[in-house]
Amino acid sequence: MNFDRILVRYGEITTKGRNRNKFIDKLRKSVKNALSAFPKIKLEVSRDRMYVVLNGENEQEIIPILKKIFGLHSFSPAIKVERNINEMKDAALELVSSFYKEGNTFKVTAKRSDKTFELDTNEINQEFGAHILKHIPGIKVNVKNPDINLQIEVRKEAVYLSCETIFGTGGLPAGSSGKAMLMLSGGFDSPVAGYLAMKRGLEIEAVHFFSPPFTSERAKEKVIDLSKKLAEITGKITLHIVPFTEVQQAIHEQIPENYSMTVMRRFMLRITDELREKQEALAIITGESLGQVASQTLESMFTINEVTNTPIIRPLITMDKTEIIKIAKEIDTHDISIRPFEDCCTIFVPSSPKTKPRREKVNYYESFYDFEPLLQEAIQETESIIIKPNSKQLSEFSELF
Repeated sequence: MNFDRILVRYGEITTKGRNRNKFIDKLRKSVKNALSAFPKIKLEVSRDRMYVVLNGENEQEIIPILKKIFGLHSFSPAIKVERNINEMKDAALELVSSFYKEGNTFKVTAKRSDKTFELDTNEINQEFGAHILKHIPGIKVNVKNPDINLQIEVRKEAVYLSCETIFGTGGLPAGSSGKAMLMLSGGFDSPVAGYLAMKRGLEIEAVHFFSPPFTSERAKEKVIDLSKKLAEITGKITLHIVPFTEVQQAIHEQIPENYSMTVMRRFMLRITDELREKQEALAIITGESLGQVASQTLESMFTINEVTNTPIIRPLITMDKTEIIKIAKEIDTHDISIRPFEDCCTIFVPSSPKTKPRREKVNYYESFYDFEPLLQEAIQETESIIIKPNSKQLSEFSELF
């Protein structure tokens, strides 16, 4: 069957009232960016539907891409026909025949958005059901659980026919909820946290702390590859790579061992917050899961959070590791995360990190050494690169030339 378009259903966007058009525009841009490799495609957008007009492009190449776009509830390969009963019947028969296999059942689901059409919903169901029963020997009706569901949508401008509903990822369109900074390590958690934050409409920029020679270039490549996976959703992501070696060495030398992890996380948060302000983002995203490690106890998070008033978004806070790894496999970051290249969080790890650190103590330990110049130097020397899916990275400014 040669489909001429894909009918896209919005889902959650339909609840947005007077703001709906803003969300639809964000979704349109997401779809346009994601399908940029298909130049013949055109988008037709209305308040309650979007149509991807194929113009000869192969819908089987486009469907896997649409599945990944946030804001799409479901979509159907469809054909457009004139509001003529005979033309509709011919098209419906051809469509159902292309899906039919011996023993299959079917039903007709009509939706009449334009009430001026000559048949009402029940009449459409009966007329087209009878036509298919007459011309496809052996096919039977099953209204509860059919193998083929012929959907007939009558609108003012035309009629749209489809037999397949493919569910999308849901959520909100990319960028519709503002921008946030993702603290991205090389493990399972932070890429999953970034993915879930993006699903709620957040545009993300990633921040990675890099400590050569204690962490290798392969660890950096690992994070770039994770960023590429996240960039598949929106087309590109900015990755900020913070040189963290001198800060970590100073912490190792100046802070009692059992408090060193707490101080390191506080400094990471301070640096991320300054980068957030420069990039005009409104929140910070982390991959923390309550109680998973010493720095993720409630007491630790209370002490670490002291350094900022910026909202901290923790999408994984109530998940266990099994749930997180399951999502990592679904979004295709799992095999990258298991590569055996350590990030800076795994070096200088204390043998007995404090699980209930106190704010007054950590402030006392930090007061004996002036860390501020090291933090500012790390911020100034941060490398910002544009990550695109399956492509080489560019410096932040090279795109301008």
